[in-house]
Amino acid sequence: QVQLVESGGGSVQAGGSLRLSCAASGRTFTIYSMGWFRQAPGNARELVAGINRDGGTNYADSVKGRFTISRDNSIDRIFLQMNSLKPEDTAVYYCGAYTYGSASYDAWGQGTQVTVSS
Repeated sequence: QVQLVESGGGSVQAGGSLRLSCAASGRTFTIYSMGWFRQAPGNARELVAGINRDGGTNYADSVKGRFTISRDNSIDRIFLQMNSLKPEDTAVYYCGAYTYGSASYDAWGQGTQVTVSS
């Protein structure tokens, strides 16, 4: 199994920046890709950004040019640099892992709150 722990959330004014971190442990060799998701009250969880073991990345249109996903040398730790934050970025942010052989993301962190005030 893979365990994920997020850190780095908080409150910031619009236009500010935050950096999220996610550390993976356990059977990390089974991870194919990792991603950041977010869920605002009343909304479904949505993919914000993803990065795979080969370094390929993808972003939601709403965050392109503002957010950057990165990782350390392995895929055991990923980061989300969030710049030019907007009130609509307010949500609980979750780190997820997609393991080989799975049909979808199958490991999740506990979530970290990001609040952007206008």
